[in-house]
Amino acid sequence: MTTLTESSVAGNDDRRNNDQNNPNHNGHKLMVALDVDGTLVDHDGHMSVPVREAAQDVVAAGHHVTIATGRSLNATLPIIEHIGIDNGYAVCSNGGVTLRLDSSLAEGYEVIHKATFDPGPVLRALRKRLPSAKYALEDEEGNFLSTERFQDASFGVEAIGVDFQTMLEATAVRVVVFSAENTPEEFNTAIRHIGLAGVTYSVGWTAWLDIAAAGVTKATALEHLRGRLDIEAHRTVAVGDGRNDIEMLTWAARGVAMGQAPEEVIAAANEVTHSVYDDGAAHVLRSLLR
Repeated sequence: MTTLTESSVAGNDDRRNNDQNNPNHNGHKLMVALDVDGTLVDHDGHMSVPVREAAQDVVAAGHHVTIATGRSLNATLPIIEHIGIDNGYAVCSNGGVTLRLDSSLAEGYEVIHKATFDPGPVLRALRKRLPSAKYALEDEEGNFLSTERFQDASFGVEAIGVDFQTMLEATAVRVVVFSAENTPEEFNTAIRHIGLAGVTYSVGWTAWLDIAAAGVTKATALEHLRGRLDIEAHRTVAVGDGRNDIEMLTWAARGVAMGQAPEEVIAAANEVTHSVYDDGAAHVLRSLLR
């Protein structure tokens, strides 16, 4: 594990760095995957000026900057606009939705992939184990259905209150479970007891559970895009802070964990940068321009 410093951010191999940092040479661009919450923005949703400007400069340099977030589409678009990505790709809903960004399109993007699943079995199992939790579901049309008027900024739209049976019958891209009465450890215990077969899941900072289709993660979506962009595997960089970033950090040739990340996230990374409150992402992004 490397702790990121001003002298080490560019790596140890000068030849490779010179190659990486020449985006004007065909085939020498980097694919840079960036988490949003806890990486580009703090936990109040604020993006600092140094982070915004560093991200904009990496985009302007011609690298393939790809937002890779647990946020749903509508909550991701403002971040894309904020850092100036007019053309490229973005991964939303923890890999469940992939966008092609194109400023010539009427909406500025098109959905090129969506991974859906039947949420019924997992919702029934979780409801038995966590009866007081709140549940929300992103359907294949981009709507959010929720119990108990559950709302979150990551949804990007106002959730529609429905009964639990209606959620069981929907087709899901993403399921979210939250409980103010439980700890992340209790969530992990419940999940181990249930098994959660046939889906992919990650537990957040609080008692927050994100569920996607089986085998779907940020990393699987990014690997598909890497092939589409024809980027060599050693030219990939990823920065993140959450448990839903672990696969992405191990996927990247240079995986960087934010300073405030949990221990298991840091263990999955090659490097550790500063925390989100100390503009850790800006330090990493600036290193790509040297």
